[in-house]
Amino acid sequence: MRTTLRTTGPGTGVAAGTRASAGPSEAGRRVPVAVHAADPISRAGAISQLRQHPVVELREESDSGPGVVALLVSETLDEATLSRLRRLVRSEGAKAVLVVGVLRENELLDVIECGVGAIVWRHEATGHRLAQAVLAAARGDGDLPSDLLGRLISQVGTLHRTAAGQPGAPTSGLAPREVDVLRLVAEGLDTGEIAGKLSYSERTVKNVMHGLTTRLHLRNRAHAVAYALREGYI
Repeated sequence: MRTTLRTTGPGTGVAAGTRASAGPSEAGRRVPVAVHAADPISRAGAISQLRQHPVVELREESDSGPGVVALLVSETLDEATLSRLRRLVRSEGAKAVLVVGVLRENELLDVIECGVGAIVWRHEATGHRLAQAVLAAARGDGDLPSDLLGRLISQVGTLHRTAAGQPGAPTSGLAPREVDVLRLVAEGLDTGEIAGKLSYSERTVKNVMHGLTTRLHLRNRAHAVAYALREGYI
């Protein structure tokens, strides 16, 4: 099972669920994807899997930047892979999907905080699964395997408890309604369901999420959830 955290408005406004939402292809646009891998066999395999999906427009590896989803395939997250992810997302402005075989506890938060919101296990990397992750990344969504989401919650909870015991630990500036929305996001509700629970309009929910992610410089939905968990709000 995987957990998909879905964007529902412009920027980084968020909602969450366990199902895929509509993507850019609904407007007749294909998602440009550049596949990156340390070895030619892995790259060729990912390209072969993606080529069968009409929503994907394959690009050259050098064609990365805003509007392009960079799909990076690696067995482990070594320093070279993490550096490439940072360059693709932070310097070149690409959205990123990481396909990885092994991800250690101390590496997960590094991946999230460098701006990667979609992660796929290599042994689950079918063409359909890769296309789902690509569409999620293109929308600015987070898409994590459920076991990774559990590890993320555990890890940031530990970090929060450690930081809370330190003198002068900083406090975050989440407003009460931001906390309410984030808590429902973490429970898997989508924008309409959150609006109904809180008696807000859907536009208000989107604006709340867009405002907090912009104000706190959070890169994507997974980063927002990690931040809220670390600060002890959810």
